[in-house]
Amino acid sequence: MPQERIKVLAIASHPVQYMAPLFRRMAEDPALDLQVAYCSLRGAAAAGYDADFQASVQWDVPLLDGYPWVEVPNQGSGEESFWGLNNPGLRELIRAGKFDAILCYVGYVRASFWIARRAARSTSAAFLFGTDAHSLEPRDAKKWKTWTKKLLWPFLFRQADQIFVPSTGTFRMIESLGIPADRITLTPYAVDNNWWKAKSAQLDRAAVRAQWNAAPDQPVILFCAKLQPWKRPLDLLRAFERAALGDALLFFAGEGSQRKELEQEAAQLKIQDRVKFLGFVNQSQLPALYTGADVLVLPSDYEPFAVVVNEAMCCGCPAIVSDKVGAGPDLVSPVRPEFVFPVGDIAALAATLRLAFADRRELRETARRAGLHVEQHAPQITIARTIEAVSKAVGRVRLRREGAL
Repeated sequence: MPQERIKVLAIASHPVQYMAPLFRRMAEDPALDLQVAYCSLRGAAAAGYDADFQASVQWDVPLLDGYPWVEVPNQGSGEESFWGLNNPGLRELIRAGKFDAILCYVGYVRASFWIARRAARSTSAAFLFGTDAHSLEPRDAKKWKTWTKKLLWPFLFRQADQIFVPSTGTFRMIESLGIPADRITLTPYAVDNNWWKAKSAQLDRAAVRAQWNAAPDQPVILFCAKLQPWKRPLDLLRAFERAALGDALLFFAGEGSQRKELEQEAAQLKIQDRVKFLGFVNQSQLPALYTGADVLVLPSDYEPFAVVVNEAMCCGCPAIVSDKVGAGPDLVSPVRPEFVFPVGDIAALAATLRLAFADRRELRETARRAGLHVEQHAPQITIARTIEAVSKAVGRVRLRREGAL
């Protein structure tokens, strides 16, 4: 007899370029009967304003193809607040759908999370959610938020029948809250590795660099993120100047509140001719950036994971990251541990940049190892672990319903 498929509803706040490929693969998996519910279609059906990018964003890759989805009307404001996502229609969708499990990708700070949680409980559906945070420290570093999390998060995560986490750092953090390890599943953050590698392979690296007026051996350093304080782009600019890498080029791909400050600082440091600001770069154009660059640098002091590291590694571009970047222990350190530096230490970052370009043959070997290692964060692994988490959660709920738990 064919194995019974698990009926799963995945709830997401809006279509995201990283999740769409995973949903497509999940829909194809014979173990799952998948339905996706979106609380809004921001960034897919129409451009949506991203406050951190300070720009309207509409991704230029398909986000709604290849899997069944439905939009649940949002009665909230759409803003970053508790009532910004208020989708009462989730209640009826869950009750009518007779799902075995609910995968909730909407954060607990939104009303729709709790609507879904209550509906799942009323229908005896397993409820799974997680976090990508690897520390209790918030982005704004306010101590009261840290203490609130210490008090509330143990209760919060006990609401899950199984918790999914994207990194070993997050796994350890959840365990530190007193959650048993068997209730946590590591579902590594992944991008569509095949897509990124295929796009990169189609490109002529020399031709890409020629468009930038970069010679074959001229160092090219890439920052690809929002130009916001917690990403610390100014640290990279200052370290770039201090590293004194001759005719090296530094590209900033992204927009945000610090762009003007970065431009002014580059001029004060007299390096403006070697610093290029590309603005917001859409998804289809990113493979060329990663393929042409020698190294990606992310100096953030708050970075739950950073899938730009996955993307870059798929395109043969190794990453240098601060020790606050969640991808560091899982993706960067196993390839080249000295490419992780203490956050905020500009001298250390400058030294790391000099190290990276001290031996171009070793840098190419680092890029090769990065391309191999990123396969440990491939979609098929993430989906297999997700199915494992769902199966555990469904089994746990059935035992509870039968009075065995």
